[in-house]
Amino acid sequence: MAIGLAALGLLAFLLGCSGTFAQPQNSEPAAECSLTGTWRNNLTNTIHIESVSDTGVFSGIFYTSLRYSIHIFPAALQGIQHQGLQPTFGFTISGISDGPTGVFVGQCLVDKNGKQQLRTTWLFRVKVGSAEEDWGATRVGTDIFWRIK
Repeated sequence: MAIGLAALGLLAFLLGCSGTFAQPQNSEPAAECSLTGTWRNNLTNTIHIESVSDTGVFSGIFYTSLRYSIHIFPAALQGIQHQGLQPTFGFTISGISDGPTGVFVGQCLVDKNGKQQLRTTWLFRVKVGSAEEDWGATRVGTDIFWRIK
């Protein structure tokens, strides 16, 4: 019984200490990354976010050119982010000329050269006419947007 209590006490002590020895001693703090601004990916899609509220809510415009078109289409963008230096976020886009609805999740990060980027995973859903066409209606991918303003 005494050994069991001693082991329990040791476990409680170790759990209480967890994390105190694992912190790097000479690490630099993470650089701040802000969603506010204009971002572009390698496909020339552009995101413009005007501001982020104190609660993390933001809106903006997603500009994309549809396949086989020279026109740029704007889509409304609505999202929310967590607070912090390099926040995670999520947003939806809709309204691309009766096109797809999309959702993005990601994180605003700063690379070792100080460049800000949005690392994202996305889902796009196109409208289909029947349940039989559903099999190809959702696309999934990843993308990186780089700050241009």
